[in-house]
Amino acid sequence: MTHSRHRSSRTLPVLAAFATVGAGTLLLAGCATPATSAASGGTAGLRIVATTTQVGDFVHELVGEQADVTQLLSPGQSAHSFDPSAAQLLALADADAVVMNGAGLESWLDDALQAAGFDGVLIDSSTGIELFATDDHDHDHDADDTDHDDTASEAADDDHDHDHGAGNPHIWTDPELAEHMVENIADGLAGLAGVDTASLGAAESAYLAQLDDLDDWIEESVGQVPEGQRLLVTNHDAFTYYVDAYDIDFVGSVIPSFDDNAEPSAAEIDDLVAAITATGTKAVFSEASLSPKAAEAIAREAGVTVYSGPDALYGDSLGAEGTEGATYVGSQIHNTRLIVESWGVEPSALPATLQG
Repeated sequence: MTHSRHRSSRTLPVLAAFATVGAGTLLLAGCATPATSAASGGTAGLRIVATTTQVGDFVHELVGEQADVTQLLSPGQSAHSFDPSAAQLLALADADAVVMNGAGLESWLDDALQAAGFDGVLIDSSTGIELFATDDHDHDHDADDTDHDDTASEAADDDHDHDHGAGNPHIWTDPELAEHMVENIADGLAGLAGVDTASLGAAESAYLAQLDDLDDWIEESVGQVPEGQRLLVTNHDAFTYYVDAYDIDFVGSVIPSFDDNAEPSAAEIDDLVAAITATGTKAVFSEASLSPKAAEAIAREAGVTVYSGPDALYGDSLGAEGTEGATYVGSQIHNTRLIVESWGVEPSALPATLQG
């Protein structure tokens, strides 16, 4: 798909929007995370903006040095309450394509695209993926027989309307769904003028094979523990698709919502402690992008181990460069290793494709 690019003229609506909103928006640029480049030296002159850390990693795996990629969210930053800065709106104005998680995660994106005057290609990586309800952890999953395509929702429209309703947006936590996301992104990028489709296709095939190996490794590692003994308590409700994929019993979350801005009530905390005790759950997992204080307090009250600090899970966000969770594959290996170890077993040996 081709489209005209007039970068200087596309900047004007953004500046006009700033003037209309007033000085408060300009002040935001000083405190919000600036646009950051996840890849540089693009040879095709393409400019791609990715919203979340996971989506940014997927894009980087696919395009390599073919494009300049700007990732809006920084490691450890939540997408639920994100507010783009002035610099990031300018990046959106200049973008040839914007790649989003979708599934209702980026509630702020439509306004940002409108304010930026974005006229490029919007790629929704959640297209065709059926969403679970926000409180649904009771789906049957058979890795051999279940095909996510069989129950996929209809593809999203080609315009910028991408509201999926009240579904849980944490689709990337299931590697099989991550594969669908990667395929959607690759399909969208293939339509951009200047993309080397052969290189893109080769990168897509290689990365999908790696995600297949990741899925198999997680299934094998988790499968060492009998069903009914695979118990999980997390900081917030971000692992619905992961627990469904591997037949894990989700006991509850410290924050009883998929939105990490919610606050648990005293009654909800008491209920979670009671559930931990009743089920024999051995651990409470904090998440790297959230404060561990509530998780640590609940673990103390329940008399179980808390995983926090470097042992926290990567949920809403990937980790900073140099951490085990700096990439999507690394984050899933990290999470699975710790979860399985909390059940008293060692994960299976990593295949060569997942090492390094």
